[in-house]
Amino acid sequence: MATGTGVTSQETIAELLAVHRTVPHAIADTVRRSYARIAAANDAAIFISLRPEAEVLEEAKSLARSGDRNGPLFGIPVAIKDNIDVAGLPTTAGCPAFAYSPAQDAPAVARLRRAGALVIGKTNLDQFATGLVGVRSPYGTPCNAINSDLVPGGSSSGSAVAVARGIVPLALGTDTAGSGRIPAGLNNIVGLKPTLGIVSTLGVVPACRSLDCVSIFALSVGDALCALDVLREPDKRTESGGSIQSSGAIRLGVPRTADRRHFGDASAEAGFDAAIARARSLGWRISEVDLTACFEAAALLYDGPWVAERTSAVGEFIRANPDACHPVTRAIIDTGWKYSAVDLFRGIEALEALKSRALAALAHVDVLMVPTAPTAYTTAEVAADPLTLNSRLGTYTNFVNFFDMAGIAVPSAIDAVGRPSGVTFLGKAGQDVTLAEIGGRYHAATGLPLGAIAGTRVPTMIAGFSESKPARIEIAVVGAHLSGMPLNHELLSLSGQFVAAVKTAPDYRMFALQGSVPPKPGMLRVATGQGTSMEIEIWSLDPAAFGSFVAAVPVPLSIGSIRIADGRSIKGFLVEAESIQGARDISQFGGWRAAQHVLAAEKLDPIKV
Repeated sequence: MATGTGVTSQETIAELLAVHRTVPHAIADTVRRSYARIAAANDAAIFISLRPEAEVLEEAKSLARSGDRNGPLFGIPVAIKDNIDVAGLPTTAGCPAFAYSPAQDAPAVARLRRAGALVIGKTNLDQFATGLVGVRSPYGTPCNAINSDLVPGGSSSGSAVAVARGIVPLALGTDTAGSGRIPAGLNNIVGLKPTLGIVSTLGVVPACRSLDCVSIFALSVGDALCALDVLREPDKRTESGGSIQSSGAIRLGVPRTADRRHFGDASAEAGFDAAIARARSLGWRISEVDLTACFEAAALLYDGPWVAERTSAVGEFIRANPDACHPVTRAIIDTGWKYSAVDLFRGIEALEALKSRALAALAHVDVLMVPTAPTAYTTAEVAADPLTLNSRLGTYTNFVNFFDMAGIAVPSAIDAVGRPSGVTFLGKAGQDVTLAEIGGRYHAATGLPLGAIAGTRVPTMIAGFSESKPARIEIAVVGAHLSGMPLNHELLSLSGQFVAAVKTAPDYRMFALQGSVPPKPGMLRVATGQGTSMEIEIWSLDPAAFGSFVAAVPVPLSIGSIRIADGRSIKGFLVEAESIQGARDISQFGGWRAAQHVLAAEKLDPIKV
């Protein structure tokens, strides 16, 4: 990280956290670096509003003095798409006449702040989040970070460019039809589109409320996972993928040849062929998938009654202020007035039939890999044909939210003339973590730089369920470190990688420990026949991270050998026998996650029972 004081050379969240936790005053240097890179970019269209550097520096110094060093985003600068509320900054949704001053942060932003993040500003977007090109804004067009001739992608244009240029390592966008994936693909960064509902959309100006997601832009998959762990709601969780880990090599679906649409772009076509070859080299089994139903569903988004959902959100404002709106945006949203309730119900019926067909086509694969964008267009090309080219960019994104799929877009290549391309891994709702693990392994194999930051390379991230796990140590976690639990961020901050959800041998009992904050269980090995099987997770860490993690384990917990149902023994969390006196035996629930749900339903506090 090139700063005024030359403190570090870190770019990713994990790297920055390692510095901030050791030298908290370095947070101020990180902030100065962000503002120096804004100046160096010399692109007024990236941000719509920006907090004064002095104000953020004061916040950084206060955080360094009294903030929680263990916060999963301790001192990390972040940027927020300007259709998401941030207290103290106007929300414009890309339309000055629409602007209002929110009284409080959107819940997603509040979560970032509680985790230690520093919001530096609000980023540009296609007006009312309507577009995949990034050029439909009265605040200008952010310059594509990789190739200045190309559109930056939208609608989350400013967020993607801010991350790609290294201004911030993390930014929030939104995704309704690809707005969190297309800009990632066109700027050589990671874009995570979560399962619908696991991240709150309160405080977000709606595009299509039933499809909207808050999305994550980051330089690496590990950073995106760290942010997802902070953002997701406590009563929502992602699945661990189940059958993918237990079925051997990943069964990777790709579009059949007839469905590989690149609109005459030979370079993009060759790039996706190379992506398939890379996936095969990773040991994944490739199968072709018929995407006909997916493409038919995608057509409903702008040529069907769902456009009326956009009209219901901002149509009245546009009618009252027609000259305040971008002409292309106005034309699109105005079409929503023509649809009736009958059209909507017919559309819902058609969509359900298409979803059934699509799921049937995907039944024989674990994950689907598609081009993030079929091609890349210049700003001049989009200016000449704004609707057609915008629509083409959504070829592989528009159906995803309709089918409530999770997805992660990762960089794949930069061609000979400097045009970036990416691939997106798609799966069932709830498979966010599994998809990220797969995407992380693929991304690491590309050897690409991080965004547009010279001299960087993608951090190695070997999926825990891969055929080889060199130089990594597995550890079994049983309680607060489980996926989605309060201490899971400690594993993620050490680049921990999920391996599998498993059950122990039937030799254990579990107790709710008294007085632990956050609530934790203790798992005790007992005589064979006197215990039960517990649901746990296996994660992997590199040796240095493993040592650091184990050294921080507090009493009365300890690290011992845990027997897994398949006969293996893995290092993991156990409790000292003397510490369970008076603690509630919760073994009957078969694991900490299930016990938490039951205790909550009983209105019992596991700290006190």
